[in-house]
Amino acid sequence: MFVTYILSKIRAYKVYRETVQELAQLSDRELADLGIARFDITRVARKASFA
Repeated sequence: MFVTYILSKIRAYKVYRETVQELAQLSDRELADLGIARFDITRVARKASFA
């Protein structure tokens, strides 16, 4: 049980980091097309990965 919990948290954090990296590479225009402001990247990534 505990190991499964830890592994799920590690996977979620990996998804979070990858999402932040991918969104950070987009231009402000591309982010605007997605409805995301640059300062919202971490919030969006957190919501997507730890939901």
